[in-house]
Amino acid sequence: MSEEPDDGSRSSISGGATVMAAGTLVSRVLGQARNIVLVGVIGLTSEASNAFTLANTLPTTMYNLLVSGALSAVLVPQVVRAYKRDAGQDYVDRLLTLGFAVLALLTAVLTAAVPLLTWVYGQGHGGTGSRLSLAIALGYWCMPQVFFYGVYALLGQVLNARGSFGPFTWAPVANNVVAIAALGLFVVMFGAHNDHIWPADQWTPTQIAVLGGGATLGIVAQALVLVPAMRRAGVHWRPRWGFRGVGLGAAGQVAVWTFVSLIIGQVAAIAVSRAAAAAADAAPAGTVVAGYTTYQSAFMIFMLPHSLVTLSLITALFPRMSAQAADRAHARVGETVSVGLRVVGLFTMLAATIGAVLAGVLVRAVLPTVSTTAVPVMAQVVVALMLGLPAFGIWSVCQRVYYAYEDARGLVPVAVGMATVVALGTIMVRLVLPPQLWVVGACLAMSASYVLASVMAIGGLWRRVGHIGGRAVLRVHVRGTIAALAAAVVGVLLMALLSAVGLHPGAGWVGWLTAVVEFTVVAAAMSALYVMVLRALGVGDIDVLLASIRRVLARIVHRPAV
Repeated sequence: MSEEPDDGSRSSISGGATVMAAGTLVSRVLGQARNIVLVGVIGLTSEASNAFTLANTLPTTMYNLLVSGALSAVLVPQVVRAYKRDAGQDYVDRLLTLGFAVLALLTAVLTAAVPLLTWVYGQGHGGTGSRLSLAIALGYWCMPQVFFYGVYALLGQVLNARGSFGPFTWAPVANNVVAIAALGLFVVMFGAHNDHIWPADQWTPTQIAVLGGGATLGIVAQALVLVPAMRRAGVHWRPRWGFRGVGLGAAGQVAVWTFVSLIIGQVAAIAVSRAAAAAADAAPAGTVVAGYTTYQSAFMIFMLPHSLVTLSLITALFPRMSAQAADRAHARVGETVSVGLRVVGLFTMLAATIGAVLAGVLVRAVLPTVSTTAVPVMAQVVVALMLGLPAFGIWSVCQRVYYAYEDARGLVPVAVGMATVVALGTIMVRLVLPPQLWVVGACLAMSASYVLASVMAIGGLWRRVGHIGGRAVLRVHVRGTIAALAAAVVGVLLMALLSAVGLHPGAGWVGWLTAVVEFTVVAAAMSALYVMVLRALGVGDIDVLLASIRRVLARIVHRPAV
């Protein structure tokens, strides 16, 4: 069997994924802008910053734990199968009706449980003191986001299954615009952190409402902009009750096993969260230490390349894999997976290399409002995460194949292995390392867990699919590693040269502009050499990746196609 992708596979990568990558890029740029404004408004290491980060992260955590994985595992395969039947729209209507009802009930319960959840995830954010109290107050405003995250995911996944990829990835633009506007209103009403440093026990109900409510309004906008897109895609939802005998039993089993995996994963998430939260309190007074907000900001940088290419690619290929899996066309699934692993691997190896070599400059460029003393601290966390980016890409591709086969149960052992590595690793670093390195050590444990997950998941796919072009995938990754090492050498030498001529990203907007220019120049040189080496080694898949990037840029320069 040929290990080369067919024309359809290549078209799927450079076509559907391009629409999503373009939307994701614009959204992420605006998301970074929102983060810049947020840090300028409430600071990076202040009490209020840690409290808001905890409160605004809890809805995402609860959604990912209780909803997101189940939707990813269930919706696209079920919708693809449903539209192959005569009663497909009736099935989808009932699936959406049930989803909206469950989301509403779940959100009500989680909102009532905000104090308990804040304590579980936020111990170390000041114990039961003012920071925890502020986080609870903000949490009541933020927790309703769970419902609207779910609505966005439900509608978006139906659109993806129908082959309409643009709206789902462009909708977060609305979220970021609304959130930035809300932060602007906060500044107009109350000023910014640089002018007024508010201790956590001095926040007024109005300040809490504007900050927390503004964040939630962004998620509301993100969900509602998909409603007209559903109509344009020919999906006209009508509430339909009565769920017996319509085939939702299989979907329920997949959702249950996905939930089990996510519950296991929360052991690791809580371990990392508590280590990050406790680090600031355990460190010597006056020490700049990576805490919870630093960890979240670094993780956002880590997720940027994943969201731009890996997730866009997977989302575009997922309906295709689901249809192939439904037809038991295992060989075709293997070909699709092979292409995905190769192209994702080429991108993530370059992104990880650039992120690790230019971590300090990247932090300064992405977050211009961060103090110069906090940049090297956050850069260490970014490097620790970037080391696991290629493995994270492999794991993400493999995970969707399990979902395409509706085999969420097969992912449970992987979840156990990942949670064990992260939890034990985080405990060990807290025992043997100073608090300044707790977050770095926890992130290294996360990177190690991605490596384990990718190995375990690929082993499972071999047994199920029988062939994923293993030799071709391995060959591309080996050659990609050689090219990445060459790019890293060039990056280090260029950084040393720029430092020798006195180019240092300092404080203020001039320092930020210097960081942007330095990152752009060095990253471009590293990327160019990376591509040259890959072509010299005969890696043809790099052209598929470059074609996708060119199409993304073309769509941004002209107009977004949604």
